[in-house]
Amino acid sequence: MAYITRTLEKRILEISKEYSCLLLTGPRQVGKTTMLEHLMEGTDRTKVTLDDTEQRKLAKTDPELFLEMHPAPVLIDEVQYAPELFSYIKIKVDNGAQPGSYWLTGSQSFQLMDLARESLAGRTAIIHMSSLSQGELYGDCVNSTFSVNLNSLNDRRKHLASCNAKEMFERIWNGSLPGHRSGKYTDRDVFYSSYIQTYIDRDVTDMIPGVNKLMYADFIRAAACRAGQMLNIHDIAQDVGVSDDTAKRWLTVMEKSEIIFFLRPYSNNLLKRTIKTPKMYFFDTGLVAYLTKYSSPEILMNGAINGAILENYTVAEIIKTYHNDVKECNFHYFRDKESNEIDLVIESDGELHPLEIKKSSSPAPELVSAFGVLDKGSVPRGVGAILCLKEELSAIDRNSFIVPIWMI
Repeated sequence: MAYITRTLEKRILEISKEYSCLLLTGPRQVGKTTMLEHLMEGTDRTKVTLDDTEQRKLAKTDPELFLEMHPAPVLIDEVQYAPELFSYIKIKVDNGAQPGSYWLTGSQSFQLMDLARESLAGRTAIIHMSSLSQGELYGDCVNSTFSVNLNSLNDRRKHLASCNAKEMFERIWNGSLPGHRSGKYTDRDVFYSSYIQTYIDRDVTDMIPGVNKLMYADFIRAAACRAGQMLNIHDIAQDVGVSDDTAKRWLTVMEKSEIIFFLRPYSNNLLKRTIKTPKMYFFDTGLVAYLTKYSSPEILMNGAINGAILENYTVAEIIKTYHNDVKECNFHYFRDKESNEIDLVIESDGELHPLEIKKSSSPAPELVSAFGVLDKGSVPRGVGAILCLKEELSAIDRNSFIVPIWMI
């Protein structure tokens, strides 16, 4: 198994020089602990995991003693199992703990961040980690947030490996989880089957006691069939045979455990008749391809969901560039009741940057015509782009670029 260098490494070390406590959150099996263990090599930092039931019991019943037995600098893994630790770490930080004293990791990011904000407000750096990005898998790991600034685009292509349409769908089908992509688990289907089972057994049953595990697995599959589309809770509920309210609660659990995320529609007071329904995406397209039973990249490339999964992959990769630079992302999509639609709108530096995502390798210039609808709003429109399977950077005009998806 080969360790894959992560772009967050540099930022983790920089932030640890300023903050006594660092909380690394993210979905299950994206490599949080592996990366921090790699950064610990050659240092005097020790590690303790709360997956160990004895350590977990001590952390919950006597957190003060637990911290005495595991003095700083320390990595505490799976800290969500003992939220009692937070108030005692706060005391250590307030009493002058050195920068980098406490590295904490955990899944269930929503819950973790709420607890951290309550107990460690202003005392901890909260960093989100995504699954492997294109830059980590196919580039030299130099990261910057994706933008359609021409200088930035020219720089990006120096650090990333180009690919054709067939190779792009191989990337999509293989997914981005380190356990599989590092070569540790070579059988993709067995890996994803185990991933789903572990997720349901450990995370879902914790958040939904008594849940029907088989029905929940069917629910995840039903959601995967609609990745990259506008959310229709009723349709998903009907597929599985649960109520709309149950489907809504189960989707919330999937969002909290970061299996899925939602893209909310863009609107402001000058843009009328906009759609209010969010779009649903999965963080890992390999999981989508597995759940929808596409047995090869070639079949996926020609399948019914090829456009939707390509859009899902593209949006997720753009978000990763922000997470890897420890920056907030302000993303939306646009659709109005006249069916004007823009796949992705990035709001940055006081401008809206519209992006259209297409499977084509030679997109038509007319595809940018919908961008003009944003001119009716109060925020000025900046440069936009078509993100597609073309292999080289190109342009329609100065305000509309054609950007290969491999350049994200």
